[in-house]
Amino acid sequence: MRILLTNDDGVNAPGLKVLEAIARTLSDDIWIVAPAEENSGAGHSLTLTKPVRIRQHGEKHYSVAGTPTDSVMLGIGVIMKDAKPDLILSGVNRGANLGDDITYSGTVAAAMEGALAGIRSIALSQVYSKEGMADAVPFSAAEAWGERVLRPLLDTPHTPRTLTNINFPPLLPQDVKGIKVARQGFHDYSRGSIVKGTDPRGYDYYWFGLHGMVHTPGHDTDLEVIEDGYIAVTPLQLDLTHSESLANLRRAYSG
Repeated sequence: MRILLTNDDGVNAPGLKVLEAIARTLSDDIWIVAPAEENSGAGHSLTLTKPVRIRQHGEKHYSVAGTPTDSVMLGIGVIMKDAKPDLILSGVNRGANLGDDITYSGTVAAAMEGALAGIRSIALSQVYSKEGMADAVPFSAAEAWGERVLRPLLDTPHTPRTLTNINFPPLLPQDVKGIKVARQGFHDYSRGSIVKGTDPRGYDYYWFGLHGMVHTPGHDTDLEVIEDGYIAVTPLQLDLTHSESLANLRRAYSG
């Protein structure tokens, strides 16, 4: 099995090294094509206004001067065009990708791009509980449980145009209670974090934060599963059509 690894934290991110170790328990044919710099919050963005360059760091190891989406597109369409991957793994992200935060996530977006290309794609993220940890985020739960989560998933039939989002709780491996399949949750962004500051020249600036938000998890959402100490496995689809609204809109335009 040929596996392509990518992320949104950058080619030198600790989480990518964790992902490579996990992937090597599944295959010895591992390729890395990841952004040269951190692209957290990039979502499914594609670079259109400037050229994107590829740099090789070793055998089957590349960085891309662009977004996670750029990385997957160039990985599939250029670097691996004659030997396309059977599986794409994105992560392990430093921090959660839960609820509707996934719409901002470059980690999930990379998996989305793989799904668009018809390749089974999985996003993996390590939740952490303490603020200000920067690169010191502990990945022990992902390291210990990564293979255990992926193997059963890879043995299940793959539905085209879908992807899977996995989040590991902020716990030591022995404290993780297990694995639960959960639907996507919903955040309440009305109390989100926007920090105002003033630069040395007297101009105001604003810094967005995704922490400290109130959320309203349902009984079986990814948000609640993580809070309860389980690994959350959530199937996602690329079709964003709200099917229930189709009939009403067709009637509205029928006259």
